[in-house]
Order: sequence, then C-alpha cells, then structure tokens
Amino acid sequence: MGTPWFLLGLTLFAVAWISWNTLAPEAWRFDSVALGFIALTLVLSMQASYAAPMILLAQNRQDDRDRVQFEQDRQRAERTLADTEYLAREVVALRIAIKDMASKDFIRAELRTLLEHLDERSHLDERSRLDERSDPDSTSTSTKESRPTA
Repeated sequence: MGTPWFLLGLTLFAVAWISWNTLAPEAWRFDSVALGFIALTLVLSMQASYAAPMILLAQNRQDDRDRVQFEQDRQRAERTLADTEYLAREVVALRIAIKDMASKDFIRAELRTLLEHLDERSHLDERSRLDERSDPDSTSTSTKESRPTA
C-alpha cells in the first residue's frame, strides 16, 4: 500500500473519527471535542512512533541501494574508460600501420614501371630474334651477351 493510499486512508480515518465524535449522539461518542480529541491524538502519535523508525530504516536501505548503484556506475565508467583508451590506442596503431602500407598511387606507379620494363624487354627480345633471323652466322654467345638479364 503505497504512500498516497496510506495518506488517503489516514485522512479518511481522521475525518471519520472527528465526524463521529462531533455529529454522533452524546452517548455514542468515545472522544471528547471539548478535550481536543485526546484519543485521536494518542492514536496518531502511536502511529507516528511506529512510522518514524520504519521511515528511517527505509532511508537506510535506500542509502545502501544508492551506494551499491554508485559503485556499479563507477565500475562501469572505469570499464568504459579502459575500453575507450584501448580503442584509441588501436586506432593510433592502425593509422601508423596504414602509413607504412603502400598506397594505391604507389602501387600503380610501381606497376607502370614494371610494365614499361617488360615492354622494353619484349622489344629487345624481338630485336634479338629478328637479328638472329637476319644474321644466321652469328654465334649464340653474342646473342646471350646482348640480352639484358632480369
């Protein structure tokens, strides 16, 4: 029974008590209006004496829950910070590794150079074959000497 329902019930109880002891016939009244509703005051005081320690206990339990929640939040924040630092180091390592990697332009330039070298070599091979065909008296050693080695 939550706090709003308790307050509503206590209010209805007090209104009923006061109404009964004010409007009921004199013989049926059990608390005097003239004395300031002493019995009602005693009942409410007794209720307050029980409620105060229960409220304090509830506050202590809430403080304990808040302390545990705070500790869990702190641990979660530490883990998140550690994960973030780790990821930042990994990103830096990847950036450094990418700088050491061959770029697309570098690879294209190297391939062009190799293609040019292969084209030159194929032209030289064709010339040497043509020379061998046109000059059958030449020795095979002279053609080997004229060929570039790779």
